Amino acid sequence: MDYLNRQSMANKQYPERILQFGEGNFLRAFIDWMVDQLNEKTDFNSGITLVRPIDSSHPSINQQNGLYTAITRGINEQKQSVSNIRIINSVNREILIYSEYDKFLKCAENPELQWIFSNTTEAGIVYKHDVRLEDTPASSFPAKLTQFLFHRFQHFNGDSSKGLFIIPCELIDYNGDKLQEFVNQHAQDWQLPADFIAWLNSSNTFCSTLVDRIVTGYPKNEIEKLEKELVYKDDFLVTAEYFYLFVIQGPKILEQKLKLNELPLNIKVVDDIKPYKERKVAILNGAHTAMVPVAYLAGVRTVRDVTTNPIFLSFIKDLIDNEVIPVLSQSPSELIAFASAVIDRFNNPYIEHELLSISLNSLTKFKTRLLPQLISYVKQYNKIPYCISFSLAALIVFYRGKQGEQLIPLNDDDYLLERFKAWNELYDSNVKQLTENVLAMSDLWGLNLNEIPQLQDDVSQKITDILNCGTEAMLRKKYIG
Repeated sequence: MDYLNRQSMANKQYPERILQFGEGNFLRAFIDWMVDQLNEKTDFNSGITLVRPIDSSHPSINQQNGLYTAITRGINEQKQSVSNIRIINSVNREILIYSEYDKFLKCAENPELQWIFSNTTEAGIVYKHDVRLEDTPASSFPAKLTQFLFHRFQHFNGDSSKGLFIIPCELIDYNGDKLQEFVNQHAQDWQLPADFIAWLNSSNTFCSTLVDRIVTGYPKNEIEKLEKELVYKDDFLVTAEYFYLFVIQGPKILEQKLKLNELPLNIKVVDDIKPYKERKVAILNGAHTAMVPVAYLAGVRTVRDVTTNPIFLSFIKDLIDNEVIPVLSQSPSELIAFASAVIDRFNNPYIEHELLSISLNSLTKFKTRLLPQLISYVKQYNKIPYCISFSLAALIVFYRGKQGEQLIPLNDDDYLLERFKAWNELYDSNVKQLTENVLAMSDLWGLNLNEIPQLQDDVSQKITDILNCGTEAMLRKKYIG
């Protein structure tokens, strides 16, 4: 069986208009997958040059002439299970920047270049003070980008029309603003000309983003079966969920540039990504955090098993529909549509998402993902939200570290685990005191939760009920009777 390559496939190559820092699974199943569709169905006509931002010896996609297969699988809008196979033709080549720095700088001289995308992980957008313009290359991503932009500025003599749209996809808040800040800092550190700094900030457009897609990567357990179906070998095959969302905080001209009127991809160009971030954190991440202790204590081990259990599915839908959505700022119709997609994503038969893998730092996650909704709900309705408080009670029981005689592997900051270890006897002797201790952790919560009217009594009673009856029995009583 031959490897996927351009000699064996009928395809075209597109002019290089996109430089992409990062060659990993996420961008190849997200940005490059979208660009491939834009190229096919509109006159976007843009090829991608990948830049490997780290010094590694992993094989290069050049061995397959930039071609690879993307398989998107999950539940579609019609609630059907689908698996879509696409050969991605948008990538032209990969540059290994640590051995091909000259080729990297040469890309800056390309008059057709319009876009820079990146995903160098959360640790990629960092400021390092010890990098130099003369480094080949500089060690950090913002410094590499500064080198690239300065070379472009020099080559085109500061031509304002040669600025770029710079769109990072790293998972940090306001990633575009942060990247622009660090590039400016390097320009100042290196004492680059004032007219370059002016060009940097006026001719280039840095955009902050929110990206949302679960990319499961190379399917090593299925690859033999898949390659038999495809009738070719592909070392760069990537799998992802069906759902995707790309929110870009930037000028409206991006809608025209990205041909969204011709191909309505799930890309939103907005004035502020904050509401979309809040929505994702509260609904998607919040539901994850709520379900982990509630379902795990009942012997459930994966997200999909939660959604196929009618009791736990009722709990999650109740949480989202009646406690989270009512206190968020976006329009209810948008939130309801997003919530429906979230349930479909949880029910994806192609993804085995272990609850324990989500349980990392669950206390901090509760603070950021569910506590704001609890506080808003109490203010708005003057009562305790049942599902959020139930999940908090289950979380406190979860942090006992055992389910019956079976130990639960807890993964959190040592100081928090030590506190729960010290309070272990209270689970049997004084649940009210245990609850008071947990709610009083203002160094974790940011406030003393005992000050929220009725919360301590409510959570304490639910902990007692869970210890006596279990989470599933309590929820069955509520939702089935």
